[in-house]
Amino acid sequence: MTGPSSIVLGGRTFPLIKTYVMGIVNVTPDSFSDGGLYAETGEAVAHALRLVDEGADILDIGGESTRPRGQAYGEGSQPVSTLEEIRRVIPVIEALAQQTDVPLSVDTTKSEVAEAALQAGATIVNDISGFTLDPTLPHVIARAGAAAVVMHMRGTPRTMQQDTHYDDLFGEVLGSLRRSVEAGRAAGIDRIMVDPGIGFGKDARGSLTLLGGIDRFHEFGCPVLVGPSRKAFIGTILGTSVGDRVEGTIAACVLAAARGARFFRVHDVRAVRRALSVADAILTSRE
Repeated sequence: MTGPSSIVLGGRTFPLIKTYVMGIVNVTPDSFSDGGLYAETGEAVAHALRLVDEGADILDIGGESTRPRGQAYGEGSQPVSTLEEIRRVIPVIEALAQQTDVPLSVDTTKSEVAEAALQAGATIVNDISGFTLDPTLPHVIARAGAAAVVMHMRGTPRTMQQDTHYDDLFGEVLGSLRRSVEAGRAAGIDRIMVDPGIGFGKDARGSLTLLGGIDRFHEFGCPVLVGPSRKAFIGTILGTSVGDRVEGTIAACVLAAARGARFFRVHDVRAVRRALSVADAILTSRE
């Protein structure tokens, strides 16, 4: 399927001839990389505005950690209530909507949180479950005229690393995303991005395989978003801790860009933006 030449997010048109960076804003005490650093509203807003200065094209605000349970991350994240998630993210989104015109995304699986966030100023909903945890979510997004990101994840954050074996990795991930896209379109969402879910229910080999074949996700006619930032597969290769994986993150983003991915959800916005700008210049110079 031929994809669109551009996508409109938050009133901005994003031509898909180049790449865009989505900066991560975790308003959580327990995220795998930066848990607790920006858990208060003022700290989260200041961090988000720094990411905009560093080149973020979109901000993704989340109030519930998805840190997996397993050897690399211990017991994993704890689920939070809808009210607690709203308490964490809504003041941040309201403040950012007044201080920046960068499109705001809310990272949630819950329709109640998404609805409050869209009313507060978000224009994108990033659902790591691909509409499998809350089937009413696509209807909330459609009613608001918002865009969606649907990601593949096997199980939940607490269970997803318990079984990372696939008899047919691409077949299962593509099939799941196909159902997510169909659910979104059936509800009336007209702008959807797909995310194969690097590190979500995949081991290092699975994550590398998906990144190497990222062009296969163009079959939905949707822009492709990837989130390799500081993930465990980089640590497996380099033997580095979570905070020391920027070079691996850059390598994954640049190679995925060469295979057609256009949106990159990352922590290290400045470094990734600079690398992708060079990649964009090379890729668009081809005759």
